[in-house]
Amino acid sequence: MPGRIFSLLAPLLFLAACQEKAQESPFPSPKRPVSPITSASYSNEDARDSVREAETVMDLADIGAGMYVADIGAGEGYYTVRLAPLVGRKGRVLAQDIMPETRDALASRVTREDLHNVAVKLGKPNDPLLPDGSFDRVFMIHMYHEIERPSEFLWNLRPDLKKNGRVVVVDADRPTDRHGTPPRLLICEFAAVGYQLTRFEQLQDSESYFAQFEPSGGRPEPKDIPVCPAAAD
Repeated sequence: MPGRIFSLLAPLLFLAACQEKAQESPFPSPKRPVSPITSASYSNEDARDSVREAETVMDLADIGAGMYVADIGAGEGYYTVRLAPLVGRKGRVLAQDIMPETRDALASRVTREDLHNVAVKLGKPNDPLLPDGSFDRVFMIHMYHEIERPSEFLWNLRPDLKKNGRVVVVDADRPTDRHGTPPRLLICEFAAVGYQLTRFEQLQDSESYFAQFEPSGGRPEPKDIPVCPAAAD
């Protein structure tokens, strides 16, 4: 009887092993720590406004009326609600988060504040699940260090940009296990997937920086993407 049970289970075990292998990502894992998601809020909104964070970042990113902007890892919506009036009635803001409860709370805020040009959706940890060819700007604010497989995420993101579309990253200049990303590491990881840095600014009264990227050349095959050293030096 035990032998018969094993003979019945063996095909199922083999199938499970094959399915697990098929699900393995073809993208390289980073050689640096990944910060856990600890909160839907980076900092108090009033404190961020006091140093003109959003105003400065949106100005550097050249946000204007009629633009389509994605706010990835939108959290409580600090940037989402400030982008909405800038892009205006003909523009759109898509706020995305990977935490269902955070997405739901933000959707409630969007409804409460009557933001008709904002949509909210759920993404995946390594794929923002955005519509292709749709965005003039993609914002990634204080969340890049939480991405488990940055090469896979950035590879999936490239088709979502319009022609001349740009990716804007704001992060702290500190190690990735301390909720930041060293600029040289960030630039290396973007370059590995075919993005070029087009603007870099240190944000005033802050350890954070503004980095802007645009696609350059073709999108590499996943197996050809190099892994950046943790210190990117």
